[in-house]
Amino acid sequence: MFRAPIRRMATAARQSLKIGLIPADGIGKEVIPAAKKVLEAIGSDIPKPEFVPLLAGWEVFQRTGSALPEETVEALKECDGALFGAVSSPTRRVTGYSSPIVALRKELDLYANVRPVVSVAANPGDKPAIDLVVVRENTECLYVKQEQIVSTENGREARATRLITERASRRIGKMAFELALGRPRKQVTIIHKSNVLSLTDGLFRETVRAVPRLAEVNGRYDSVKIEEQIVDSAVYRLFREPQIYDVMVAPNLYGDILSDAAAALVGSLGLVPSVNASDKFVMGEPVHGSAPDIEGKGIANPLAAIRSSALMLRFLGYPAPADRIDRAVDQVIREGEVLTPDLGGKSSTQDVLDAVLKKL
Repeated sequence: MFRAPIRRMATAARQSLKIGLIPADGIGKEVIPAAKKVLEAIGSDIPKPEFVPLLAGWEVFQRTGSALPEETVEALKECDGALFGAVSSPTRRVTGYSSPIVALRKELDLYANVRPVVSVAANPGDKPAIDLVVVRENTECLYVKQEQIVSTENGREARATRLITERASRRIGKMAFELALGRPRKQVTIIHKSNVLSLTDGLFRETVRAVPRLAEVNGRYDSVKIEEQIVDSAVYRLFREPQIYDVMVAPNLYGDILSDAAAALVGSLGLVPSVNASDKFVMGEPVHGSAPDIEGKGIANPLAAIRSSALMLRFLGYPAPADRIDRAVDQVIREGEVLTPDLGGKSSTQDVLDAVLKKL
Protein backbone atom coordinates (compact mmCIF):
# COMPACT_ATOMS: atom_id res chain seq x y z
CA MET A 1 0.00 0.00 0.00
CA PHE A 2 1.33 3.44 -0.91
CA ARG A 3 2.27 5.71 1.98
CA ALA A 4 2.66 9.48 1.80
CA PRO A 5 5.92 11.00 3.04
CA ILE A 6 6.48 10.82 6.77
CA ARG A 7 6.68 14.62 6.77
CA ARG A 8 3.29 14.92 5.14
CA MET A 9 1.56 18.27 5.29
CA ALA A 10 0.00 19.02 8.65
CA THR A 11 -3.77 19.10 8.93
CA ALA A 12 -5.17 20.80 12.00
CA ALA A 13 -8.47 19.68 13.49
CA ARG A 14 -11.20 21.12 11.29
CA GLN A 15 -14.89 20.81 10.59
CA SER A 16 -14.58 20.53 6.81
CA LEU A 17 -12.15 19.96 3.97
CA LYS A 18 -12.36 22.47 1.13
CA ILE A 19 -11.59 20.65 -2.13
CA GLY A 20 -11.31 22.45 -5.47
CA LEU A 21 -12.74 20.49 -8.42
CA ILE A 22 -11.33 21.23 -11.89
CA PRO A 23 -12.76 18.71 -14.39
CA ALA A 24 -11.22 20.69 -17.30
CA ASP A 25 -11.63 18.92 -20.66
CA GLY A 26 -12.81 15.65 -22.18
CA ILE A 27 -13.39 12.76 -19.82
CA GLY A 28 -12.24 14.91 -16.92
CA LYS A 29 -15.86 16.05 -16.77
CA GLU A 30 -16.89 12.41 -16.24
CA VAL A 31 -14.23 11.04 -13.88
CA ILE A 32 -13.88 13.97 -11.45
CA PRO A 33 -17.58 13.83 -10.50
CA ALA A 34 -17.06 10.11 -9.81
CA ALA A 35 -14.16 10.88 -7.48
CA LYS A 36 -16.32 13.50 -5.76
CA LYS A 37 -19.02 10.87 -5.09
CA VAL A 38 -16.44 8.58 -3.48
CA LEU A 39 -15.15 11.34 -1.20
CA GLU A 40 -18.74 12.09 -0.18
CA ALA A 41 -19.26 8.41 0.64
CA ILE A 42 -16.29 8.22 3.05
CA GLY A 43 -18.38 9.66 5.84
CA SER A 44 -16.94 10.59 9.21
CA ASP A 45 -13.45 9.27 8.44
CA ILE A 46 -12.64 12.74 7.07
CA PRO A 47 -13.99 16.21 7.86
CA LYS A 48 -17.07 16.95 5.78
CA PRO A 49 -15.85 17.80 2.25
CA GLU A 50 -16.82 21.15 0.81
CA PHE A 51 -16.40 21.17 -2.97
CA VAL A 52 -15.53 24.25 -4.99
CA PRO A 53 -16.25 23.92 -8.77
CA LEU A 54 -13.53 25.67 -10.80
CA LEU A 55 -12.74 26.27 -14.46
CA ALA A 56 -9.62 25.63 -16.55
CA GLY A 57 -8.71 24.00 -19.85
CA TRP A 58 -8.78 24.27 -23.62
CA GLU A 59 -12.55 24.62 -23.77
CA VAL A 60 -12.42 27.50 -21.28
CA PHE A 61 -9.67 29.11 -23.39
CA GLN A 62 -11.83 28.88 -26.50
CA ARG A 63 -14.69 30.61 -24.68
CA THR A 64 -12.79 33.21 -22.68
CA GLY A 65 -9.26 33.51 -24.07
CA SER A 66 -7.74 32.20 -20.82
CA ALA A 67 -6.97 28.53 -20.12
CA LEU A 68 -6.42 29.24 -16.43
CA PRO A 69 -8.64 32.04 -15.10
CA GLU A 70 -7.14 34.04 -12.26
CA GLU A 71 -10.29 33.30 -10.25
CA THR A 72 -9.40 29.60 -10.31
CA VAL A 73 -5.87 30.20 -9.00
CA GLU A 74 -7.08 32.50 -6.23
CA ALA A 75 -9.84 30.08 -5.19
CA LEU A 76 -7.35 27.21 -4.96
CA LYS A 77 -5.24 29.23 -2.54
CA GLU A 78 -8.18 29.06 -0.13
CA CYS A 79 -8.63 25.28 -0.54
CA ASP A 80 -7.06 22.41 1.40
CA GLY A 81 -6.58 20.35 -1.76
CA ALA A 82 -7.90 19.86 -5.27
CA LEU A 83 -8.69 17.34 -8.00
CA PHE A 84 -7.81 18.06 -11.62
CA GLY A 85 -9.30 16.04 -14.49
CA ALA A 86 -7.60 16.25 -17.88
CA VAL A 87 -6.68 18.88 -20.43
CA SER A 88 -6.93 18.85 -24.24
CA SER A 89 -3.90 20.86 -25.32
CA PRO A 90 -3.70 21.39 -29.11
CA THR A 91 -0.72 19.86 -30.93
CA ARG A 92 -0.29 23.03 -33.00
CA ARG A 93 0.85 26.38 -31.64
CA VAL A 94 -2.09 28.58 -30.61
CA THR A 95 -1.31 32.19 -29.75
CA GLY A 96 -2.07 32.95 -26.11
CA TYR A 97 -2.63 29.34 -25.06
CA SER A 98 -0.50 27.37 -22.63
CA SER A 99 -1.33 24.25 -20.65
CA PRO A 100 -3.27 25.12 -17.48
CA ILE A 101 -1.91 22.13 -15.55
CA VAL A 102 1.67 23.24 -16.25
CA ALA A 103 0.70 26.78 -15.24
CA LEU A 104 -0.96 25.57 -12.02
CA ARG A 105 2.16 23.65 -11.04
CA LYS A 106 4.12 26.89 -11.34
CA GLU A 107 1.51 29.19 -9.76
CA LEU A 108 1.12 26.97 -6.67
CA ASP A 109 4.73 25.71 -6.65
CA LEU A 110 3.56 22.10 -6.96
CA TYR A 111 7.12 20.91 -7.39
CA ALA A 112 6.54 17.16 -7.04
CA ASN A 113 4.45 14.90 -9.25
CA VAL A 114 4.11 11.59 -7.42
CA ARG A 115 2.79 8.63 -9.41
CA PRO A 116 2.44 5.22 -7.71
CA VAL A 117 2.18 2.30 -10.14
CA VAL A 118 0.91 -0.81 -8.34
CA SER A 119 -0.57 -3.99 -9.78
CA VAL A 120 -3.53 -5.62 -8.05
CA ALA A 121 -2.59 -9.02 -6.65
CA ALA A 122 -4.86 -11.97 -7.39
CA ASN A 123 -5.45 -12.48 -3.67
CA PRO A 124 -5.76 -9.70 -1.08
CA GLY A 125 -2.83 -11.01 1.00
CA ASP A 126 -0.42 -11.45 -1.90
CA LYS A 127 2.39 -9.05 -2.68
CA PRO A 128 1.76 -7.06 -5.89
CA ALA A 129 4.02 -8.00 -8.80
CA ILE A 130 4.62 -4.33 -9.59
CA ASP A 131 4.94 -1.77 -6.82
CA LEU A 132 6.91 1.35 -7.68
CA VAL A 133 6.61 5.12 -7.45
CA VAL A 134 7.75 7.63 -10.06
CA VAL A 135 8.68 10.95 -8.45
CA ARG A 136 8.82 13.60 -11.17
CA GLU A 137 10.26 17.08 -10.74
CA ASN A 138 7.36 19.27 -11.78
CA THR A 139 8.53 22.83 -12.40
CA GLU A 140 11.47 22.92 -14.80
CA CYS A 141 13.39 20.87 -17.43
CA LEU A 142 11.97 21.55 -20.92
CA TYR A 143 8.60 22.39 -19.37
CA VAL A 144 9.73 25.94 -18.65
CA LYS A 145 8.50 26.46 -22.25
CA GLN A 146 11.26 28.81 -23.33
CA GLU A 147 11.27 28.17 -27.06
CA GLN A 148 12.14 30.28 -30.05
CA ILE A 149 12.40 30.09 -33.83
CA VAL A 150 15.64 31.42 -35.30
CA SER A 151 16.19 32.07 -39.01
CA THR A 152 19.57 30.95 -40.34
CA GLU A 153 21.15 30.55 -43.77
CA ASN A 154 20.08 26.90 -43.61
CA GLY A 155 16.46 27.71 -42.84
CA ARG A 156 14.55 28.01 -39.59
CA GLU A 157 15.81 26.48 -36.36
CA ALA A 158 13.64 25.74 -33.33
CA ARG A 159 15.43 26.03 -30.01
CA ALA A 160 14.33 25.21 -26.47
CA THR A 161 15.93 26.02 -23.14
CA ARG A 162 16.25 23.17 -20.65
CA LEU A 163 16.47 24.36 -17.05
CA ILE A 164 17.77 22.22 -14.18
CA THR A 165 18.48 23.94 -10.87
CA GLU A 166 20.16 22.75 -7.71
CA ARG A 167 17.24 23.96 -5.60
CA ALA A 168 14.57 22.06 -7.53
CA SER A 169 16.73 18.92 -7.78
CA ARG A 170 17.40 18.98 -4.04
CA ARG A 171 13.78 19.28 -2.98
CA ILE A 172 12.53 16.61 -5.40
CA GLY A 173 15.33 14.40 -4.13
CA LYS A 174 14.15 14.95 -0.55
CA MET A 175 10.60 14.04 -1.58
CA ALA A 176 11.89 10.79 -3.12
CA PHE A 177 13.90 9.89 -0.02
CA GLU A 178 10.94 10.66 2.25
CA LEU A 179 8.74 8.37 0.19
CA ALA A 180 11.38 5.63 0.29
CA LEU A 181 11.52 5.80 4.10
CA GLY A 182 7.88 4.71 4.26
CA ARG A 183 8.38 1.71 1.95
CA PRO A 184 9.73 -1.77 2.80
CA ARG A 185 12.60 -1.76 0.27
CA LYS A 186 13.81 1.79 0.95
CA GLN A 187 15.46 2.27 -2.43
CA VAL A 188 15.77 5.38 -4.61
CA THR A 189 16.82 5.10 -8.26
CA ILE A 190 18.00 8.35 -9.88
CA ILE A 191 17.05 8.54 -13.57
CA HIS A 192 19.26 10.70 -15.80
CA LYS A 193 21.18 10.97 -19.07
CA SER A 194 24.33 12.59 -17.73
CA ASN A 195 26.51 10.55 -20.08
CA VAL A 196 25.24 12.93 -22.80
CA LEU A 197 23.76 15.90 -20.92
CA SER A 198 26.67 16.21 -18.52
CA LEU A 199 25.78 19.68 -17.21
CA THR A 200 21.98 19.59 -16.81
CA ASP A 201 21.46 15.92 -15.97
CA GLY A 202 24.83 15.93 -14.26
CA LEU A 203 23.62 18.61 -11.84
CA PHE A 204 20.36 16.70 -11.21
CA ARG A 205 22.21 13.44 -10.52
CA GLU A 206 24.84 14.97 -8.25
CA THR A 207 22.32 17.05 -6.28
CA VAL A 208 19.96 14.14 -5.60
CA ARG A 209 22.85 11.86 -4.61
CA ALA A 210 24.00 14.51 -2.12
CA VAL A 211 20.63 14.79 -0.33
CA PRO A 212 21.47 12.23 2.42
CA ARG A 213 24.60 14.23 3.26
CA LEU A 214 22.71 17.47 3.93
CA ALA A 215 23.23 18.75 7.46
CA GLU A 216 19.51 19.39 7.86
CA VAL A 217 18.58 15.71 7.47
CA ASN A 218 21.24 14.52 9.95
CA GLY A 219 21.43 10.86 8.94
CA ARG A 220 17.69 10.55 8.34
CA TYR A 221 18.17 8.67 5.07
CA ASP A 222 21.00 6.35 6.08
CA SER A 223 18.72 3.32 5.60
CA VAL A 224 17.83 4.27 2.00
CA LYS A 225 19.80 2.58 -0.78
CA ILE A 226 20.73 4.76 -3.78
CA GLU A 227 20.80 3.38 -7.33
CA GLU A 228 20.93 5.19 -10.65
CA GLN A 229 19.97 4.38 -14.22
CA ILE A 230 20.42 5.99 -17.63
CA VAL A 231 16.92 6.90 -18.83
CA ASP A 232 16.84 4.78 -22.02
CA SER A 233 18.12 1.77 -20.10
CA ALA A 234 15.57 2.51 -17.37
CA VAL A 235 12.70 2.27 -19.88
CA TYR A 236 14.04 -1.05 -21.19
CA ARG A 237 14.44 -2.51 -17.71
CA LEU A 238 11.07 -1.12 -16.64
CA PHE A 239 9.40 -3.43 -19.16
CA ARG A 240 11.74 -6.38 -18.66
CA GLU A 241 12.14 -6.38 -14.87
CA PRO A 242 9.91 -3.78 -13.19
CA GLN A 243 10.42 -5.45 -9.82
CA ILE A 244 13.91 -3.93 -9.54
CA TYR A 245 12.43 -0.47 -9.00
CA ASP A 246 11.05 1.02 -5.82
CA VAL A 247 11.14 4.85 -5.92
CA MET A 248 12.30 6.36 -9.23
CA VAL A 249 13.18 10.07 -9.19
CA ALA A 250 13.56 11.94 -12.47
CA PRO A 251 13.59 15.35 -14.14
CA ASN A 252 10.28 16.52 -15.55
CA LEU A 253 10.35 15.07 -19.07
CA TYR A 254 11.80 11.68 -18.14
CA GLY A 255 9.34 11.32 -15.27
CA ASP A 256 6.42 12.09 -17.56
CA ILE A 257 7.46 9.42 -20.07
CA LEU A 258 8.42 6.80 -17.49
CA SER A 259 5.17 7.03 -15.54
CA ASP A 260 3.02 6.73 -18.67
CA ALA A 261 5.09 3.74 -19.80
CA ALA A 262 4.79 2.14 -16.36
CA ALA A 263 1.00 2.42 -16.59
CA ALA A 264 1.07 -0.14 -19.41
CA LEU A 265 2.45 -2.68 -16.95
CA VAL A 266 -0.69 -2.57 -14.80
CA GLY A 267 -3.21 -2.64 -17.62
CA SER A 268 -4.25 0.92 -18.40
CA LEU A 269 -3.61 4.62 -17.90
CA GLY A 270 -7.13 4.54 -16.46
CA LEU A 271 -5.75 2.92 -13.29
CA VAL A 272 -2.82 5.18 -12.43
CA PRO A 273 -3.23 8.12 -10.03
CA SER A 274 -0.94 11.00 -9.20
CA VAL A 275 -0.67 14.06 -7.03
CA ASN A 276 0.99 17.38 -7.68
CA ALA A 277 2.35 18.46 -4.33
CA SER A 278 4.10 21.32 -2.60
CA ASP A 279 4.89 21.46 1.09
CA LYS A 280 1.54 23.23 1.68
CA PHE A 281 -0.89 22.07 -1.01
CA VAL A 282 -1.78 18.92 -2.93
CA MET A 283 -3.78 18.36 -6.11
CA GLY A 284 -4.82 14.90 -7.25
CA GLU A 285 -4.69 14.22 -11.00
CA PRO A 286 -5.32 10.97 -12.93
CA VAL A 287 -2.39 10.23 -15.23
CA HIS A 288 -4.59 9.69 -18.30
CA GLY A 289 -5.41 12.44 -20.77
CA SER A 290 -8.70 13.92 -21.95
CA ALA A 291 -9.44 10.97 -24.31
CA PRO A 292 -11.59 12.88 -26.84
CA ASP A 293 -12.32 9.64 -28.71
CA ILE A 294 -14.52 8.40 -25.86
CA GLU A 295 -15.70 11.71 -24.43
CA GLY A 296 -19.42 11.70 -23.69
CA LYS A 297 -19.84 7.96 -24.28
CA GLY A 298 -20.04 7.14 -20.57
CA ILE A 299 -17.29 4.52 -20.74
CA ALA A 300 -14.32 6.43 -19.28
CA ASN A 301 -12.50 4.58 -16.52
CA PRO A 302 -12.98 6.53 -13.25
CA LEU A 303 -10.57 4.43 -11.18
CA ALA A 304 -7.47 6.61 -11.72
CA ALA A 305 -9.41 9.68 -10.60
CA ILE A 306 -10.81 7.79 -7.61
CA ARG A 307 -7.33 6.59 -6.66
CA SER A 308 -6.06 10.16 -7.09
CA SER A 309 -8.61 11.31 -4.52
CA ALA A 310 -7.24 8.67 -2.12
CA LEU A 311 -3.68 9.81 -2.81
CA MET A 312 -4.70 13.40 -2.13
CA LEU A 313 -6.13 12.31 1.24
CA ARG A 314 -2.84 10.59 2.12
CA PHE A 315 -0.89 13.78 1.53
CA LEU A 316 -3.45 15.71 3.57
CA GLY A 317 -2.84 13.34 6.47
CA TYR A 318 -5.82 10.94 6.21
CA PRO A 319 -4.32 7.50 5.45
CA ALA A 320 -7.17 5.38 6.88
CA PRO A 321 -9.93 6.62 4.52
CA ALA A 322 -7.43 6.49 1.66
CA ASP A 323 -6.84 2.82 2.49
CA ARG A 324 -10.60 2.22 2.39
CA ILE A 325 -10.84 3.73 -1.10
CA ASP A 326 -7.86 1.76 -2.41
CA ARG A 327 -9.20 -1.51 -0.97
CA ALA A 328 -12.57 -0.90 -2.63
CA VAL A 329 -10.92 -0.21 -5.99
CA ASP A 330 -8.71 -3.30 -5.62
CA GLN A 331 -11.76 -5.46 -4.94
CA VAL A 332 -13.54 -4.21 -8.05
CA ILE A 333 -10.48 -4.87 -10.23
CA ARG A 334 -9.77 -8.24 -8.63
CA GLU A 335 -13.32 -9.51 -9.12
CA GLY A 336 -13.25 -8.38 -12.76
CA GLU A 337 -17.01 -8.30 -13.20
CA VAL A 338 -17.42 -4.52 -13.56
CA LEU A 339 -14.70 -3.06 -15.78
CA THR A 340 -14.63 -0.38 -18.47
CA PRO A 341 -13.54 -1.22 -22.07
CA ASP A 342 -9.91 -0.12 -21.53
CA LEU A 343 -9.60 -3.07 -19.13
CA GLY A 344 -11.41 -5.50 -21.41
CA GLY A 345 -14.86 -5.05 -19.86
CA LYS A 346 -18.17 -3.67 -21.07
CA SER A 347 -19.23 -1.60 -18.08
CA SER A 348 -19.95 2.12 -17.98
CA THR A 349 -18.33 4.81 -15.87
CA GLN A 350 -21.42 4.81 -13.66
CA ASP A 351 -21.33 1.01 -13.29
CA VAL A 352 -17.75 1.12 -12.04
CA LEU A 353 -18.49 4.01 -9.69
CA ASP A 354 -21.48 2.13 -8.27
CA ALA A 355 -19.32 -0.96 -7.74
CA VAL A 356 -16.69 1.03 -5.82
CA LEU A 357 -19.36 2.74 -3.69
CA LYS A 358 -20.86 -0.66 -2.90
CA LYS A 359 -17.47 -1.94 -1.71
CA LEU A 360 -17.06 1.14 0.48
